[in-house]
Amino acid sequence: MTNVEADSLQVYGRKLDDAIGDEVKKRIPDPVRLTRMKKLRLLIKDKIAAHLRQPLGA
Repeated sequence: MTNVEADSLQVYGRKLDDAIGDEVKKRIPDPVRLTRMKKLRLLIKDKIAAHLRQPLGA
């Protein structure tokens, strides 16, 4: 994964955080939608963490 890809994942993760916050603020949040977004956010965090653990030049 390149730094550009990691950066784009971070941007997408921030957008997901915003969407999760918006969903939680709804009068009746959709629990299925929330669960999907949270799982996707965790997947993105894991991918970014794996990228950061790679040695330089790998």
